[in-house]
Amino acid sequence: MTVVEPRLTVERRLLREHALVIACDEVGRGALAGPVAVGATAVDAARARKRVPPGLRDSKLVPEMRRPEVAARAAAWVGASAVGWASAAEIDQVGIMRALGNAAIRALAELRAQGVVPEDAVVLLDGNYDYITPAGATGLTVHSIVKADRDCASAAAASVIAKVARDDHMRELHVHVPVYGWDRNKGYASVDHREAIRVHGLSDHHRASWAIADAPTLF
Repeated sequence: MTVVEPRLTVERRLLREHALVIACDEVGRGALAGPVAVGATAVDAARARKRVPPGLRDSKLVPEMRRPEVAARAAAWVGASAVGWASAAEIDQVGIMRALGNAAIRALAELRAQGVVPEDAVVLLDGNYDYITPAGATGLTVHSIVKADRDCASAAAASVIAKVARDDHMRELHVHVPVYGWDRNKGYASVDHREAIRVHGLSDHHRASWAIADAPTLF
């Protein structure tokens, strides 16, 4: 399989009209347990003239053991980075798309705390749907691009930074609730995770609205 290396072509084009590009990408959307996370990175024209960090790819294309070092290089390359979160309970309450939007807004708020002004930027969002604006964000210019995490270096950086943060979080949860194997499956629907749900039921960290049909009563 040919691995596509992310480039800065889109960012450089957008930076002709905007002072800043903020790239957002989500991780954990399809998991059965744990939060969803949205990574956000800010890149200006000066950063966009620099070389893309070695090994930077969409997080799914970076081997797990290498992700922390790639994420560290990505964070050093971009002007600022942040991760916003929405819990499993929030996903159950408002649905996955609104939860994604809420997490993205929280990531943008963290960037703002670092001195970034999101209203001065174009938000480059991975995917084909703007889930940020319907969540209540105002004054933002959102530009959705399918496979941005694969093709755009700023989105790849957001992807790997968020992935490392969420994986670390799932390992921490595993320490407290080890029966689900979250240190290995990170909350996704692996065979061992499904079997643990069948045997032990759902924990407080599971998305109950996504419950597997044969799971026993919550404990």
